[in-house]
Amino acid sequence: MIPDALIEEVRRRADIVEILSEHTRLKRSGKTFRGPCPLHGGTGPNFSVDPGQGFYKCYVCGKGGTVFTFLQEHLGMNYPDAVRHVAARVGVEIPDAREQQRPEDDPHAHFHEVNAFAAEWFRKQLWQGEGGAAARAYLERRGIAREAAERFGLGWAPEAWTALGEAARKHGLPDETLLALGLVKEPRRDAAAGGGTRRSGTPYDAFRGRVIFPIESLGGRVIAFGGRLIAEVEGAPKYLNSPETPVYRKGEQLYGLSWSRNAIRRAEVALLVEGYMDYVSLASHGVENVVAGLGTALTEEQATLLARYTKRVVSLYDSDRAGLKATFRSGDELLRAGVEVLVATLPPGEDPDSLVRARGARALQAHLDDAVDLLERKLQILERRGYFASIADTRRAVDALLPTLRATRDELLRGIYFSRVAEKTGVPRETLEREAGAPDAAGERAGAGRGERSGGQRPQPGGRSGRPAAREAPPGPVNLGAERNVLKVLLRDESYVEAAAKQLHVDDFRDPVHRAIYEGLLHSEGIRDPEGAWLAIFPADARERVEDLRGDPELEHVPSTGEYFDASLRSLRLRPYEERLARLEQEIGAAPGDAEKLKLAVEKDRLLKEMRERGLIRSRFVREPVQRYST
Repeated sequence: MIPDALIEEVRRRADIVEILSEHTRLKRSGKTFRGPCPLHGGTGPNFSVDPGQGFYKCYVCGKGGTVFTFLQEHLGMNYPDAVRHVAARVGVEIPDAREQQRPEDDPHAHFHEVNAFAAEWFRKQLWQGEGGAAARAYLERRGIAREAAERFGLGWAPEAWTALGEAARKHGLPDETLLALGLVKEPRRDAAAGGGTRRSGTPYDAFRGRVIFPIESLGGRVIAFGGRLIAEVEGAPKYLNSPETPVYRKGEQLYGLSWSRNAIRRAEVALLVEGYMDYVSLASHGVENVVAGLGTALTEEQATLLARYTKRVVSLYDSDRAGLKATFRSGDELLRAGVEVLVATLPPGEDPDSLVRARGARALQAHLDDAVDLLERKLQILERRGYFASIADTRRAVDALLPTLRATRDELLRGIYFSRVAEKTGVPRETLEREAGAPDAAGERAGAGRGERSGGQRPQPGGRSGRPAAREAPPGPVNLGAERNVLKVLLRDESYVEAAAKQLHVDDFRDPVHRAIYEGLLHSEGIRDPEGAWLAIFPADARERVEDLRGDPELEHVPSTGEYFDASLRSLRLRPYEERLARLEQEIGAAPGDAEKLKLAVEKDRLLKEMRERGLIRSRFVREPVQRYST
């Protein structure tokens, strides 16, 4: 098997126009080249070759693909021979097939061997094993025919504790490799639980009682697995995924891309769905230009990978709070990769899988036709939530829109975005452009801190420029108790996150670890599981603090979590005002004359008014500070 890296190198170096020109007459037409189709013997200019994407398409016979696909279709080569043929032309050396298959030449050969064994074993359990009947019935209920299940290599992990491990050991596959791949786990002392009793000291299977979805590399090798429960089990996550291993980095892979990349190129658009079941369901109903994430928000690497095959993506994530957060985070990453992003909104309670099962692919197409631009969808949601009803809310709306403005690298689209936001918010385009700064480059983000990437600056008490005056070092030690108290509630009960997001900006948190935790919560998708995989949403240096805050016993003794949260939130919002008021009192006391005192008193009066407007103080002063010095 030719390594994926070599195949990609050959594809990048190949001049598809030069190679295909040997088989038909091609003439430039804008960014593409057109000519008669050599595959069906056409005479009109219906055969299009796009050198930028390395893709060809005939608009009569419908065939399309890469330079390798063309050699397979036109000259009858198999895939490896097509790759070798092009490699010889572009100067990429590919080892002899017999030599490259020697295990000693591939340091990861033992991992690929075990993953291949596990994939085949899971598949046999689904179709031949005694326990596979329940899984087959489940797939049938979900509208997944056997043809589709076999096409994508679906399998079944029995409920027995050590079935896979025992089968692997009989074939001489060591526990060390199974452990490294996350297929089995080290035994624990509290082993007896659930579907049976494990033998002391024996590694137990990681996947049990689950439908298995093999995850393939672009070269077609199984590199990891996802498993879905077919019946709810208390305390167990619905989905379980392989950990990162020497052959699998989830942030660099997309589920289904190895099967769908040619369909994506033909359609010139990719449908981005949340999970394995959505992917398999759509593909089995004839919608093949699909890819799915792997349990995390889309990464820069995944966006760049997808951008190789298309410049347009339609997001089909759920429309609930978690789904919308994932949509916007993923959308911004795709914009950074130069991809146009549209958002399709499905009916309440529906996901792509349920929609195509109930009403077919045509029903889905209707929603795809109504998909709107990513920024437009953000504007719709902000308007629906009343974010343009006041000056303060409009400022928060701009904060929410800035990440998308910063992420957009296409100059024309960026200009359209700035004009649209200026029109909607009333903020001059020039101001928005200054605030957003330069477009994010790959691997970089505008702004120096995590908080700026999450939503820009927010207005600060007493500040006129929009710069964070509260981030100045206050006199004396900083009280972080309110920050801790707010985070304790958010980490225990995520239903409070939305309320916090409406009132707190990441820059309200002075402690950098607290700030990182809050940003992680704003971007999380509500993932919670007993094995702690959800901690991955937080930076590594914040995870210990997360565990500490979650384990704090104080919340167990408060009479009302809601009142505790409201008081903590108000205290945190008050902090910058109290600090500014304290500084003003000091400055008023030290002012040399009444004119200077009056100037400071006016500022204090304005600050108190702002506090009242924001609901932070409820009673008016009997004597306003400005009255003491006015004439």
